[in-house]
Amino acid sequence: MKRPSFGHGVLVALGIALAAGAAFVSLAPFLGGMTSLRLLVPLMVLAYLLCLLRRSTETETTGRITTLVLWCAVSFAAWLLAPPFPVYVMLHAGMLWLVRSLFFHSSPLSALLDLGLTALGLSAATWALGRSGSLALATWCFFLVQAAFVAVPSRPGLQAAGPLEPGDEAFESARRRAEAALRQLFTH
Repeated sequence: MKRPSFGHGVLVALGIALAAGAAFVSLAPFLGGMTSLRLLVPLMVLAYLLCLLRRSTETETTGRITTLVLWCAVSFAAWLLAPPFPVYVMLHAGMLWLVRSLFFHSSPLSALLDLGLTALGLSAATWALGRSGSLALATWCFFLVQAAFVAVPSRPGLQAAGPLEPGDEAFESARRRAEAALRQLFTH
């Protein structure tokens, strides 16, 4: 599959925001506001994860299926334990970050940059919700910031490293094999 683009992320953000807003307006009178939110948060993240996994360059489907099963188990446990709502949202955002880091980033630094992007998205969503009171706008802001994950370099800092010393090729080769083994371990 082709790696996601920023434009793809914007369209996904728009679709999820519109669907979440409409679903909340439809469900809240019957289930109550908080129950509707606790139902919609994992559904929004699941929709985003399915779009991400569909665009992943990972060729093995076993890793995708395992990821979705583990995500569903953690999400179900969070539903049953019912932590405070901000913790519930951060848990789902953290799971989203973890899946994205495993499937799209190849270094710890790029994963940390992506974590910062996730935190920025949560901040933008909180700000939008506080200013407008609109779930659709808060969802749009969160996922719009998440669309920028494609700008996070997969291996930051390597371009400016300069020429390798004679003994560094063996180290680089071993490091690449170790990273590939870790990526395979976590995605299969």
